[in-house]
Amino acid sequence: MWIDGPVSEYPVRFVHCAQVWVQRGIDRLLRMKTLLPLFVVGSLVGAARITAAEVMPDFEAWRQACARLLQNRVLGGRMAPRERLPLPRFESISAVLDAHFASATNGPMSRASAWVGAPPSPGFFDITRSWHGRSRTPFEPFVQKHLVPPGSKVLLQGDLHGDIHSLLAVIGRLQEKGLMQGFRITDPRFYMVFLGDYTDRGVHGIEVIYTLLRLQVANPERVLLVRGNHEDVSLVARYGFLAEGQAKYGADFDAAKVVRFHDFLPAALYLGSGSNVVQLCHGGMEPGFDPRPLLQSERTNAFHRIVELRQKAYLATQPAWAQSDAAAGAEAAKWFRDFQPQSPISPSVIGFMWNDFTVFSGETAFANNPERASIYGKAAVTQILQTQSASTMRVRGVIRAHQHSGMPNPIMRRLVASRGAFRHWQEAAEPPGDRFDVAALETGASRAIPEGSVWTLNVSPDSVYGQGNGFTFATVVVLQTAADFAEWRLSVETVDVPVK
Repeated sequence: MWIDGPVSEYPVRFVHCAQVWVQRGIDRLLRMKTLLPLFVVGSLVGAARITAAEVMPDFEAWRQACARLLQNRVLGGRMAPRERLPLPRFESISAVLDAHFASATNGPMSRASAWVGAPPSPGFFDITRSWHGRSRTPFEPFVQKHLVPPGSKVLLQGDLHGDIHSLLAVIGRLQEKGLMQGFRITDPRFYMVFLGDYTDRGVHGIEVIYTLLRLQVANPERVLLVRGNHEDVSLVARYGFLAEGQAKYGADFDAAKVVRFHDFLPAALYLGSGSNVVQLCHGGMEPGFDPRPLLQSERTNAFHRIVELRQKAYLATQPAWAQSDAAAGAEAAKWFRDFQPQSPISPSVIGFMWNDFTVFSGETAFANNPERASIYGKAAVTQILQTQSASTMRVRGVIRAHQHSGMPNPIMRRLVASRGAFRHWQEAAEPPGDRFDVAALETGASRAIPEGSVWTLNVSPDSVYGQGNGFTFATVVVLQTAADFAEWRLSVETVDVPVK
């Protein structure tokens, strides 16, 4: 059984512990001076006026400015010197957040017709309120369906965790390939999806978010951001991002405004062409959610609120995996519940953002790590994907990130050996001493996508993960769609990010 380590870094699954943890994060935010003036558009940041070029530098100027930043490996958790900051004033971040909010509150998401079922409450689009602030609105997570034409190319990248150097190296490679010019996508068949965990554990989270939002604002229908487990106020308060913002901008740092953008990110994205989709998410399976009404929607871009997760109701249907694997079924009965999410981790975690997968096909169908989340095996995933497919649209597989460790373990060894894109269940069982045969793994540049497969993408290298596991390459995969799912492919590309 694969278990991430160290598990003490993650929230405890027990409800009372999760609630205490959330409240501590919220209390810490509420004590910040910066929460008092929420989302004042065009707010004053110091007395000085700054130029448009400082607020919105072009890509080359931005890349050169970020090149001055020391790598996370060098800084070792320390903050970069203020004189090296590529965005010396918070107003630059505030401006791109305003553009993002304008797109979210006036774009496709704002139309009631784009939502399957009831649309969000009016408070969802009121950026002066939040589910964790002083002026409260309900927590309203959602998922999204986005269809692209056959022949499209969709770049996917996993956890960034404040690694600006890897992100810019990837974008630089896309410039060389002629797919982008500056922040703008130039190839009409090209899309980009980022799979969450943009900040924390690295001290360049501000720069990462700024870059991603510049990409999304420049390409609103072609750059999609998925919500990871670290896109949560309680985690960014605990794992470094809010401390980073305070250290860089002091009282000017508007923490509430920065974290509010999390709420406009889908917990999962069903992306596909024609009648075939893959589930793109940060974490894993969520059997308590039924995506079929969303998948059957005639809209190519649609949204569906996660009003309730009915995990116990799903288990009551007696899925075959729970019957054939009695231990797995008993464990699922212990942990599954029906609930309305009050936050990403309360009263239980949202599986799309948190759950994991077994590494070997011979492992149990279901297990639970009470200090992290649930772990799904091949039998469970196969049946969940089948039952969550609609008559007109099938969910063919899962591509995600999240399942990383700062030290070598079974999945990290395989991620590195697979050039950063690992397909689960290629081996029946863990070999003694985990001295696996690399030749048994898929390592090629172009790979087929078997029905029901699950893929984990590696974390960026300028991180404790890269340092602990000895890799210095960033991985992106390009999902190539086709009219026939048998012709879909994953192209794996690595970009070296040398240690300075």
